[in-house]
Amino acid sequence: MSSENSSADDVQQVWDVVVVGAGPAGASAAYAAAVAGRRVLLLEKAELPRYKTCGGGIIGPSRDALPPGFELPLRDRVHAITFSNNGRFTRTRRSKQMLFGLINRPEFDQQLVEHAQKAGAELRTGVTVSRVEQHGSAVPDRRSVAVVLQSGETLLARAVVGADGSASRIGAHVGVKLDQVDLGLEAEIPVPETVAEDWKGRVLIDWGPMPGSYGWVFPKGDTLTVGVISARGEGAATKRYLEEFVGRLGLAGFEPSISSGHLTRCRADDSPLSRGRVLVCGDAAGLLEPWTREGISFALRSGRLAGEWAVRIAEAHDAVDTRRQALNYAFAIKAGLGVEMSVGKRMLTLFERRPGLFHAALTGFRPAWNAFREITQGSTSLGEIIRTHPMAQRALHAMDRRPAGVSEGAGGGEGGESGESGEGSAAVEVSS
Repeated sequence: MSSENSSADDVQQVWDVVVVGAGPAGASAAYAAAVAGRRVLLLEKAELPRYKTCGGGIIGPSRDALPPGFELPLRDRVHAITFSNNGRFTRTRRSKQMLFGLINRPEFDQQLVEHAQKAGAELRTGVTVSRVEQHGSAVPDRRSVAVVLQSGETLLARAVVGADGSASRIGAHVGVKLDQVDLGLEAEIPVPETVAEDWKGRVLIDWGPMPGSYGWVFPKGDTLTVGVISARGEGAATKRYLEEFVGRLGLAGFEPSISSGHLTRCRADDSPLSRGRVLVCGDAAGLLEPWTREGISFALRSGRLAGEWAVRIAEAHDAVDTRRQALNYAFAIKAGLGVEMSVGKRMLTLFERRPGLFHAALTGFRPAWNAFREITQGSTSLGEIIRTHPMAQRALHAMDRRPAGVSEGAGGGEGGESGESGEGSAAVEVSS
């Protein structure tokens, strides 16, 4: 449908669902609501396509949550992961089957929005939402929500989905509470063909020098996405880690085309997911994996659920039914994504204390690698592994009891990979 729509007409009509934010969560919500045959308006403050700080890894759960017929604009297919522990003990694991794909977010997000439009959603870009109101003079009845734009225009909806990112205004309205905030820094570095070829099909994960930190290299054709993440409050140290990381990789001589940073925010366990006829999803709800800070799959899955339940809320005729549907949405989120987040928080705590042990397990213990591989490929989840594998349960309990500092230096010996360090070559090959 056309993205053109006059202000006068918007004021006069009541949308079934208004979605704020056209990232993966918002586009998924708009698609789900539009497919159900509802009148959906998708609002985005930027012009599309637009850049978003993101590694761009598409794991199995992300692929499974895409709309039917969606063709991923893959820049590379990852079959190998090189792990290092702050530049040391470098080892590479390989898989015959693709582990995950790599995309550029502008292309990916644009395609998701186009799928929502084809389903019937209407798009307006260059629109900033100031606030939402569920009471007062701007709200004609109890079944309506007023979406007030920065321009002064007011839109009316039966339900609103907030998918406006980690600094969400809709999240503030709902009262989202945060348990974890991290700083991610990233550079898009164009490289010569010879360098790009060395990285093709392989990513690097480096467990960093600060508790809970790590860095990554994601190849995307002639560009390497290089980034690091650590807890907020360590800004100078995080910047220094990125600089040292880039230098260690031999990439300091290449000028980044884009350098950016953003905060990732993870919800508290008791954080609300709705208020009245307003739902939140994706980054706006603080939904992401706490250990890896992976957010695309959480955005796609929570966005789809938000769109489906927004339809039900739009159909609700009273506050009781609205509340019932909102609680059902919260239950659906917590039963799936919430379980994964709970296990991820525990994994992060253990990783902060003993990164060397994690490194040793992934590079030298086949069951740990197999579990990591299956998670990225989408055949299982972290929560499912802990729930169904007694060995994984016992390992977590054992690490919980072990004093901090034990096995911190475990890495299976010194080594290096071409392109990462000058320490020689040592790769662990695993077929799967």
